[in-house]
Amino acid sequence: MDKIKTYHDLIIWRKSMDLARHCYLLTKSFPVDERFGLVSQINRSVVSVASNIAEGFGRKSPEEFRRFLKITLGSLYEFKTQIELSKDLGFLKAEEYVFMNELSDEIGKMINTILKRPQV
Repeated sequence: MDKIKTYHDLIIWRKSMDLARHCYLLTKSFPVDERFGLVSQINRSVVSVASNIAEGFGRKSPEEFRRFLKITLGSLYEFKTQIELSKDLGFLKAEEYVFMNELSDEIGKMINTILKRPQV
């Protein structure tokens, strides 16, 4: 495999971007009165996932990348809580929730795998 040169080469970043795009499309159907509430919170947290991965990579330090991955986990759990609430309130269909929850679980597992690796 080619060496990772930019954050664009990271599968974890690409999956995070897929999650963010999907989320943005789904939240367009939420009630208008949630635009500045739950929709805003969901979109901010899901964007933070991909953004923190990119920022951590851009720091050019394994320690900083790991630190930002830990921050990313926080944003990911925030996102998971918000989509669960959205499902419970009837804003998300069950299959939409399952898809986003499974993708966010996959991203979380990838982060934890990276964090378990010994530092170089």
